[in-house]
Amino acid sequence: MVRTQETHAWCVPGFAIIGLEALVLVALILSYRYHPGPWSAVLVILFVLIARGFFVVQPNESRVLTFFGQYVGSVSLSGWHWTNPFTARRRVSRRVRNFTSDTLKVNDADGNPVEIAAVVVWRIQDTAQAVFDVDDVESFVRMQAETAIRALAGTHPYDGVPDRVTLLGSQDVVAHDLAEELQERLKIAGVQVMEARLAHLAYAAEIAQAMLRRQQAQAIVAARQTIVDGALGMVHMALDNLLSSGLVDLDEERKASMVNNLMVVLASDQAAQPVVNAGTLYT
Repeated sequence: MVRTQETHAWCVPGFAIIGLEALVLVALILSYRYHPGPWSAVLVILFVLIARGFFVVQPNESRVLTFFGQYVGSVSLSGWHWTNPFTARRRVSRRVRNFTSDTLKVNDADGNPVEIAAVVVWRIQDTAQAVFDVDDVESFVRMQAETAIRALAGTHPYDGVPDRVTLLGSQDVVAHDLAEELQERLKIAGVQVMEARLAHLAYAAEIAQAMLRRQQAQAIVAARQTIVDGALGMVHMALDNLLSSGLVDLDEERKASMVNNLMVVLASDQAAQPVVNAGTLYT
């Protein structure tokens, strides 16, 4: 497919032609008043043709010009212009646009069904490609955004995978990958992707409860591991301090008993009830 590239169309400032239009109007009035005839019809046609060449370009928009079906260029400079009156001029907005995609149900890299949607911020960069290389640029952007979101979700897990980019835990990286994927797909339409970021992310309803229980279990295990690691460090510190101070002389059995008691007190999720031992370990 031959891609159309944007070029600058020939035009002049409208104020440079308005004087000529005024002269034709004066000549037309004088002709009708003093010498009506064929020249009056010619002046009318000339006046209409000159008037038809005027057009206005608003800020952040362009006019795409075609001459009998052939692309002759685009005008992006805002202001009042005049060009070949036989050209057709199509308005194309260069303003920044955004939309939120539909919520899609897709499978992540681990095969779990998730619901995902994204916000895409974009603008037209090449007006010729946006007009001539795709049929409807807005529909094209929306369709390609949906395809890119599906492709992105299939390459990353939802969450809970160490040392991997996840949809939930690496949102900045995911947003960058999504923007690059979209830009690659939309460059054929002359579209610049300014930002693409996930707006909705959740497990699908059929597995949401199961995944919630799994996350709760993982959180409990992680918390207990932290508690046990801390308790072991405190027990080790207590034994070292007792031995270095010479306050008591502990044999292996007494050490094991103390470690057991300290671990029960420190690692238990309930308050420990102290018991006073009036005897010894051996009676």
